[in-house]
Amino acid sequence: MNYKALYRKYRPQGLEGVVGQEHIVKTLTNQIQNQRVAHAYLFTGSRGTGKTSIAKIFAHAVNCETPINGSACKTCATCKSVASGEAINIIKMDAASNNGVDNIRNINEEVMYTPAVGKYKVYIIDEVHMLSTGAFNALFKTLEEPPAHVIFILATTDPQKIPVTIFSRCQRYDFRRLTMPEISGALKKYMELECVDIEDTTVDYIARLADGA
Repeated sequence: MNYKALYRKYRPQGLEGVVGQEHIVKTLTNQIQNQRVAHAYLFTGSRGTGKTSIAKIFAHAVNCETPINGSACKTCATCKSVASGEAINIIKMDAASNNGVDNIRNINEEVMYTPAVGKYKVYIIDEVHMLSTGAFNALFKTLEEPPAHVIFILATTDPQKIPVTIFSRCQRYDFRRLTMPEISGALKKYMELECVDIEDTTVDYIARLADGA
């Protein structure tokens, strides 16, 4: 059996499993329950605070056929396609290495087609502040008049580099650094699940070094 890194093994699979971002979880859960999902989101915050994890969970939940209390049911056909990695309507792009205008133009062409499975095509653009000026201009055109079946989730550690034209078209969510007790509590739970005997002082030391991530 192949070893799986702990951060992958214990990445939350639903909003209820997210640590330390209750204000964001509550708002997004309400949006799913009330079917009032926005077309563009901006997730900002330092590394390791859950921006990409929540983006993936949210993308999964909005496409679920029978969401339960704002979370994906994990049993419908769409949920199963996401779990197996076959979901083609959740697209993640790293803007650090795909930051040119052609990359965004490709997205602009793709968004015109309705999703093959599920309700929405969700584009998660990580490190969005790395996009070139031309790429931001191309993205703005789609954000200004987006198709109803498309959601953009832009994630960044450097929000001041985002043009105001993009800012004004997104709902912004600021992810806070996790507290030391929150990190310690999560680590202790994971160590119990892994059957690892570890002293509380050691866990607290690791949590302090984590610096909110």
